[in-house]
Amino acid sequence: MKSFFSLFLLFFTFTTYAQEQFVVYFDSDQFELTSKESKKLEDWMAVHSKDKVVAINGYTDEDGSSAYNDTLAKKRVDFVFNIIKENVPFRADFKSRSFGENFNQEKDKAKNRKVTIYFIEEKDLIRENEILGIEENEIAVDTSTTEIVEVEEVIDDNAPLQDKIIKTKVGKTVIIENINFHYNSFAVMNESRPVMYELLDIMRKYPRLVIQIQGHVCCNTNPEDKYSLKLSKERAKAMKLFLVANGIPAQRVSFEGFGASKPRFAIPEKDESERKANRRVEILIVNK
Repeated sequence: MKSFFSLFLLFFTFTTYAQEQFVVYFDSDQFELTSKESKKLEDWMAVHSKDKVVAINGYTDEDGSSAYNDTLAKKRVDFVFNIIKENVPFRADFKSRSFGENFNQEKDKAKNRKVTIYFIEEKDLIRENEILGIEENEIAVDTSTTEIVEVEEVIDDNAPLQDKIIKTKVGKTVIIENINFHYNSFAVMNESRPVMYELLDIMRKYPRLVIQIQGHVCCNTNPEDKYSLKLSKERAKAMKLFLVANGIPAQRVSFEGFGASKPRFAIPEKDESERKANRRVEILIVNK
């Protein structure tokens, strides 16, 4: 599962071979560029009109609530995307991510209010998949319709979520890693936001994808316990509401809670690793 995992790493480590990056900065609480930064972007487009954009990521400082900053980061990404989309080519698997305040903040707040464009220069396009660590024919995607093409392949548990969904057949489930909730609550912890936005990006990219979000809890020896069933269902519902609030049609997402009725390990669990495996969120691929 090298392809999208490699691409994911490139976005965060900045250790690419020939993938470049360009940054524009924003004033506090603003999603439109200043005249100075707009001129920078125009100059960049003029020089890089034959390059190819791989991704656009948006960020904010820590002022304001996390929810507000998530929205502000997305607005910044959308603003930049709308400016450059007709001027610079994009990869078919182009990806945007809105991190809000959830990244390693610099001491200078002004440097955190930014959008970063990742791109490959024209001279390197002949080997763009090599640069991104994507093997030819490793993932089959019909880019004319952005419809997922199923691939018969063993799926690595450590693969990125998009990789798993692409390769998972209809009727099968995918575990969403690193989704954590506050104790005895359906409130999602801030550390889980990047994963939720990753799922949101996938739902946007593949408009035919229909899923059911399934919640599970650990530690309860009674599979019929009403509280556990309700809690797991409320957690799955919270994820659906997040997707719908961000523009995904409600009919594409259903939810169900199974309490502790479908554990991966026998209850009582032997250790925390088994409890964590049982305390999970899965998505059932309903349709592609």
